[in-house]
Amino acid sequence: MIKKTSIYSHPLVHRLMDPGAQKGIPGDLYLEKTDDDNKKVVAEIMARCFVPRLITTTSWEGFHFVGQEIRITEGMDCYGAVVWPSALVLCYFLETNVKHYNMVDKNVIEIGAGTGLVSIVASLLGAHVIATDLPELLGNLQYNISRNTKMKCKHLPQVKELSWGIALDENFPRSSNNFDYILAADVVYAHPFLEELLITFDHLCKETTVILWVMKFRLEKENNFVDRFKELFDLEEISSFPSLNIKLYKAMKKTRRSA
Repeated sequence: MIKKTSIYSHPLVHRLMDPGAQKGIPGDLYLEKTDDDNKKVVAEIMARCFVPRLITTTSWEGFHFVGQEIRITEGMDCYGAVVWPSALVLCYFLETNVKHYNMVDKNVIEIGAGTGLVSIVASLLGAHVIATDLPELLGNLQYNISRNTKMKCKHLPQVKELSWGIALDENFPRSSNNFDYILAADVVYAHPFLEELLITFDHLCKETTVILWVMKFRLEKENNFVDRFKELFDLEEISSFPSLNIKLYKAMKKTRRSA
């Protein structure tokens, strides 16, 4: 059965096109306050989304990155099993900044990997990737990563359980943590584990590890977390997307000298 549709019916595109909806402001009015460059980049990001034209037994959403068609199955019963705009922003950044952030043969871990989209893109770009999340999300995460990376990647990505702040020394001993990059998209929101998240960032980092972190600002908690984060890490804002209320950060662990 053929389903007539367009990119603009994609649910993630709707989230990107109407960011003002969460603020009680009409989306077009909110976009009018952004600059042309921001709107152009957001449009380019939206263009990476597509919806299937055929109705299948398993629903999925589609994305174009690194010359590949990526099919993602979401779980609507959990925040962590949905592709959020921050993930798309990070994927776009990784693909369009390969000269400055080369993933080839780099050791990469994603925390809060969710559906696995960011980890898939990093794998397609040539990285050794470990995608992590809570145990209840690992089945769907593994499914998405396997279907989109098999026979397509230089290094086969791994999927591992990581509950923030729990059994870190046992499951990720500091002596074996040798990550070049930590990737994180929309890991800060209304949950009670922000201190555990900070502990996890700190545990996984060595002095040369680069954190690429995309964050959507919703509540005052996000601002407070950024302030707390700056106590342990040197934080640099790389990009800002006002129409999405999203910022992209680069961070590295503070050295004794910088502290």
